[in-house]
Amino acid sequence: MSGSYDDSVGVEVSSDSFWEVGNYKRTVKRIDDGHRLCNDLMNCIHERARIEKVYAQQLTEWAKRWKQLVEKGPQYGTVERAWCAFMSEAEKVSELHLEVKGSLMNEDFEKIKNWQKEAFHKQMMGGFKETKEAEDGFRKAQKPWAKKLKEVEAAKKAYHAACKEEKLAISRETNSKADPALNPEQLKKLQDKVERSKQDVLKTKEKYEKSLKELDNATPQYMENMEQVFEQCQQFEEKRLRFFREVLLEVQKHLDLSNVASYKNIYRELEQNIKTADAVEDLRWFRANQGPGMSMNWPQFEEWSADLNRTLSRREKKKASDGVTLTGINQTGDQVSQPNKHSSLSVPSNTVQSVQSSYNPFEDEEDTGSTVSEKEDNKIKNVSSYEKNQSYPTDWSDEESNNPFSSTDANGDTNPFDEDTSPAMEVRVRALYDYEGQEQDELSFKAGDELTKMENEDEQGWCKGRLDNGQVGLYPANYVEPIQ
Repeated sequence: MSGSYDDSVGVEVSSDSFWEVGNYKRTVKRIDDGHRLCNDLMNCIHERARIEKVYAQQLTEWAKRWKQLVEKGPQYGTVERAWCAFMSEAEKVSELHLEVKGSLMNEDFEKIKNWQKEAFHKQMMGGFKETKEAEDGFRKAQKPWAKKLKEVEAAKKAYHAACKEEKLAISRETNSKADPALNPEQLKKLQDKVERSKQDVLKTKEKYEKSLKELDNATPQYMENMEQVFEQCQQFEEKRLRFFREVLLEVQKHLDLSNVASYKNIYRELEQNIKTADAVEDLRWFRANQGPGMSMNWPQFEEWSADLNRTLSRREKKKASDGVTLTGINQTGDQVSQPNKHSSLSVPSNTVQSVQSSYNPFEDEEDTGSTVSEKEDNKIKNVSSYEKNQSYPTDWSDEESNNPFSSTDANGDTNPFDEDTSPAMEVRVRALYDYEGQEQDELSFKAGDELTKMENEDEQGWCKGRLDNGQVGLYPANYVEPIQ
């Protein structure tokens, strides 16, 4: 009996099993985790909805800006319509993404929020009712078995201590027999100690085996009760998992625009608009409306009239009239029929003057009365350096300054930022933010830099200014403040 005893038996081996006392807490914690996961999923959907909204706004702003630029730019005909089709596509896609944002927030987000409210019930003292019920159920199922386990551990400890005492008593008796100085009375005491140790081992072993048997008998009932509570937790978790799967599928349907019929129609229509672009048709239209195909009021002999003191030039007639009528050109022969952007209308002379003030690379400042700032403003508003409907000079001269085909103007090498000699009110300003020029005619500066404002803010929110290094250009008006 004593020879089979091993000291290593007394070492407790830790176990991570569910059946160990207290290890059910991981199952209970999963209920609290379910509530937190609902919050995480709602935050995830909310962030995606915000992204959809920002993207839709950016698409709308991009479409609006470039639609104006293309319509005012030099592109014409079927290619212009194909180009503008991209902006129409962006506006329609923007609407779809706003619908996606609305579906995510109004349907998916609200659905999770309502389910969470129905599934988890908060208590006055904190925590959730479902968590407390699971905790109480596991504790009640484990309490009888845990009590018997504690008895088994105590009996085991007592048995192992008795075995250790028996081994020690036998060792002392053996050593005393070899000692001649030990009297018989002392030897008798050692032998009695060995006998009592053996009896203690038998008693503790019997008690240990009995308590272990009682624990074994209680284990099936313990496992059944624990299984019952665990299955209730499993059913609760199954509802959450199935609900999450259902919600994620609905989110996928809302995000997947490839299955939306209107989304497919957008790109089908875009492709058709692009394919309708016809270079030959556009060239024929330009010839008829802007080239040799245009009609001409050729000069004819005119009799002198006493009502006129002198003959007025075309430019003088234009300046003297109170209004100007722009009349569409009639096309004949094989000229292509296409909507003419020059509609017939009458405008007052002051409107004509403002139209003439648009930047024209083939007119000098004296003829048009335009200033450097007006040229720059129009250049900011349009991608190209001129517009479709701008006016051109009608007087012809062989002088270099009035030659529309001079090498400087024709090649577009003029510098729109050559300083005007006319006096202007200049104000020193300081940059509030960093700005990196997006075009060649824009300034770049850092926050805190000082520069000179040469002209006030235009309708588009741009100002003309000059850096300390002499560079002249445009900058956003709201990026600077006056220096006091």
